[in-house]
Amino acid sequence: MIWFWCFAFSLFFFSISIIFAIVRAKTKYKSGRILDSTKVLFIGVIVASIVLFIPLYNSAFHKYNCGILETVLISIHNMIRIFIVDGEFEFVTKNLKGLSSELFRCYTVLFSILFVTAPILTFRFAMSFFKNLSAYKQFIMHYWHNVFVFSELNEKSLALATSLSKKPKKRLIVFTGVFDGEKDQDYGLVEKAKELGAICFKKDISSIDFSFHSNNTSLSFFTFCDDELKNVNYALSVIEKYKNRKNTNLYISSSKPETEMILTGAINKTDDELRIKVRRINEVQSLIFQNLYENGYEKIFDSAFDDKSGIKKINAIVLGMGQYGTEMIKALSWFCQMDGYLLEINAFDIDCNAEQKFASSCPELMKFSGVLDIEGENKYTVNIHSNIDVDLALFDDFILSLPRTTYAFVALGDDEKNISVSIKLRSLFERLGYNTQIQSIVHSSEKKEALVGTTNFKGQEYNIDFIGDVNFVYSEEVVLNSAVEAQALKRHIKWGNESDFWKYNYNYKSSMASAIHYEMKVLCGIPGIEKKPEDRSHNELWGIRILEHCRWNAYMRSEGYVYGGTLEKSGRNDLAKTHNCLVPFSELPLNEQEKDDN
Repeated sequence: MIWFWCFAFSLFFFSISIIFAIVRAKTKYKSGRILDSTKVLFIGVIVASIVLFIPLYNSAFHKYNCGILETVLISIHNMIRIFIVDGEFEFVTKNLKGLSSELFRCYTVLFSILFVTAPILTFRFAMSFFKNLSAYKQFIMHYWHNVFVFSELNEKSLALATSLSKKPKKRLIVFTGVFDGEKDQDYGLVEKAKELGAICFKKDISSIDFSFHSNNTSLSFFTFCDDELKNVNYALSVIEKYKNRKNTNLYISSSKPETEMILTGAINKTDDELRIKVRRINEVQSLIFQNLYENGYEKIFDSAFDDKSGIKKINAIVLGMGQYGTEMIKALSWFCQMDGYLLEINAFDIDCNAEQKFASSCPELMKFSGVLDIEGENKYTVNIHSNIDVDLALFDDFILSLPRTTYAFVALGDDEKNISVSIKLRSLFERLGYNTQIQSIVHSSEKKEALVGTTNFKGQEYNIDFIGDVNFVYSEEVVLNSAVEAQALKRHIKWGNESDFWKYNYNYKSSMASAIHYEMKVLCGIPGIEKKPEDRSHNELWGIRILEHCRWNAYMRSEGYVYGGTLEKSGRNDLAKTHNCLVPFSELPLNEQEKDDN
């Protein structure tokens, strides 16, 4: 009876391990669990082999009066032997004599499979060991280099690594979680990583100890996983391990506010003084800010339409109200608060509830839309057209009926869609005789490069600015050395500390908006803007204060804030997103007016 049950259990466990190994192979990178498919199969072979040997040794030891302990231990010993190609199949067949032909056949087949599978797994683990050993050796040899460690090998991490490798500095690129040669891992990405001279670890970023490195060099970690949960888990692991190491940075790619809450909570709970600098990268926010800072004057202010009324009209359209489109509408509301300019935005989305969703996220921004007659208050008009399909003639009629469009932003969620609709827009604007500035989101760097300077069959340029490609968004100049970020940090430090600038998106984003708008004030020639406040004339000083308050009102409303009902301090509650200063400039107390020197 023992022969039957041991075979049945061994076959069952081995079969289950194969099934789980297949499942793990398909879900490994999504789940982030410790056991990969190889380890699951390895455990299955171990258990199946031990169980299969037990009846053989139980029968062989019967005449020697040996107990179950000796039987199990020697079964484990023989299991080890088959992993190192030292098993004796003759012993198996010899001790199977006396069984029925069917059971004899079942045992020999299963043993044969295990005798072949075990050495293959041993070889696989040996190769993995030597591969990681080689990676550790390379890491130790670069003891004095600045190290950049990536949690995953993907397009984002490879783009930043490529950007980092362009400068001839002592830099070491490290990718973790790289399964070279497996179907899950893009072979092309692995080859490109090797061309950069990068070290590739099979283990994940949380399983490797990078502390054996010079404290006088920087150690920078980047959690750029596509899975938000893995990003957070890896980030928390890095913070815990390296919280007291100087010259250490952590960059986590995330656009979700809950991630900020989790990271802030983890940082605040640390007992020791935190030395590691934690920075959250919101690629949507980063692209919009970087684009406005670098191209905003040329694309938006310089292209504004002068209708001879003394006010230049910025008539913008935004196609698509996903993350990029919504962020652009909010940003334009404060970005375009400028003396001598007036903004109107027409946004289109196929969602029938687009307007209601936007109004829910920033109610007072919509409440003040079209309110143009209050002195010292923000001025703009936002029109949201819900349930509009850009492929229909109705959309074409809308565009053709709008006041002269000066700027268009296309973000429909798909590169191909964005490209085709941008071309359609160019045709519509050409019919109207407008040379409208068009910016369109294209994530693929290869497509972006191919589209630069494209013309039709007549040699006419489409003149569309494709932005947002991975190579730009994840470049050293944007992620590590952003000029606008440096200016924003300077502004923040005037009243706060650096750690809070990176820790709280409220501080980071408000300082970024302030720095960007200051640059636009300079480019637009606002009188006295480049002077120190004490050197400005009375008109310059108060003109800048009023303009800055209008900008601030629009910014705070774009962030969802509303007036707190009183000018007293009690009117501010950041959990409720209420503020006591969200009123026209003339209604502010003098001490609050004097804060708007910019």
